[in-house]
Amino acid sequence: MYLEFYQLKERPFDLTPNPRFLYLSRQHREAINHLLYAIYQRKGFALLTGEVGAGKTTVCRLLLDQLDQKYATALILNPILTGDQLIRAIALEFGLDVIGRDRLESLDTLNRFLLDLAEHGRDAVLIIDEAQDLSDDLLEQVRLLSNLETNDRKLIQIVLMGQPELRDRLRAPKLRQIKQRITVSYHLSPLGFTDTCRYIQHRLAVAGARGVPYFTLPAMWRIYRHTGGIPRLINAVCDKALLAGFVRRTVRVDWHLVGMAIRELKRL
Repeated sequence: MYLEFYQLKERPFDLTPNPRFLYLSRQHREAINHLLYAIYQRKGFALLTGEVGAGKTTVCRLLLDQLDQKYATALILNPILTGDQLIRAIALEFGLDVIGRDRLESLDTLNRFLLDLAEHGRDAVLIIDEAQDLSDDLLEQVRLLSNLETNDRKLIQIVLMGQPELRDRLRAPKLRQIKQRITVSYHLSPLGFTDTCRYIQHRLAVAGARGVPYFTLPAMWRIYRHTGGIPRLINAVCDKALLAGFVRRTVRVDWHLVGMAIRELKRL
């Protein structure tokens, strides 16, 4: 609606996890480097946690973009499944035909696929997003997948991504076996005020902004105070603020417009 008014090529604050819009703060760079290290060094398990909207899924998309053809990848976005469904979902994500097969047949097909990859010098990477939704039994199923190995290498690298409660759950005694296997972990913190300002400016630039729209420093401070530096919340406030600026025919987004945007969001 406001693209033509601001002369933007695309919406700068969409909520979709587009890697092109990812602002690489220090913690985002560290998160990606930790995950790449775990995968390249075949550590078996890696863990990435962060608050809701902190940018975990976007980091995941960028991670997938950085893995070349040597890596076969599977991404599970909705892990609320039964044990049988999870194994089939993983196999299907790797492109395997397991329709109509039971759990043991699916697992055998997956194992033979992983062995074939290893024979050809390739690696498999499984990423499970929203892993805090996995039941204890499903977490145990995932752990058992990590047992698929040859004498000298793990056949599959597993990345668990989830909210902070996932880290708390893994401290439980009954999950100590999987906790002990996680050798690489990182917690993605919210952005600070400086990075919040840079984040807003970065997304505007990627969307084609050339000086307008312009967020004043007090406006960005109000955004930061309201959102706590959570990127998804920053996007929601900035999008509403741009809409408010469009309605009032101004390219200057100030403290007042941000306040209007915040009040509008609170009514939703």
